[in-house]
Amino acid sequence: MSREQTSNDPDGQEGGEPGWLLLIYRIPSEPTRLRATVWRRIKGLGAIYLQNSAAALPASPAGERALRKLRREIVDMSGTAVLMSCTALAGEPEVRKAFQAARDDEYEEIVDKCQDFLAQLEKEYRATHFTYAELEENEEDLVKLRNWFAKITDRDVFGAPGRAATVQALEKCEQALEEYAARVYVEEGESR
Repeated sequence: MSREQTSNDPDGQEGGEPGWLLLIYRIPSEPTRLRATVWRRIKGLGAIYLQNSAAALPASPAGERALRKLRREIVDMSGTAVLMSCTALAGEPEVRKAFQAARDDEYEEIVDKCQDFLAQLEKEYRATHFTYAELEENEEDLVKLRNWFAKITDRDVFGAPGRAATVQALEKCEQALEEYAARVYVEEGESR
């Protein structure tokens, strides 16, 4: 199911196909690292917990592949897991709201990191660090932010409202980096 199909369909379905993937699992309590591993994988996919050991993700072929793989890993950990394809008979708005809130939290993290990025550039100005090495390091940081943003937007199938502020924050970072780069070119040119 494509992002457009999902976001334009008020029921999260197309042609009667299920709108959600639901993973219900149980993992042995020891070692605790197994639980942490599963939790990280579920969060990394963008799934939300409906309750303990029950995670939901909007249906998509990629999501299904990832959850099937995770289910196999859980079974290999001596756990149990069931992966279901389903629709919400009641409570769909609450599930979508929780999913969007999770995306907004992720977007807010990027906005916070953008503020850190801008503060780092300001620090470079105060310390008069205008070198190609510093520029390259800051460019790498911005690439990481852009890649993180792309990952979140890929799973933001319902269009969380926090996306707009994140786009603005990234644009501000890009503009600030361009200004810093121009200064580096001037300073490095003068030192030669």
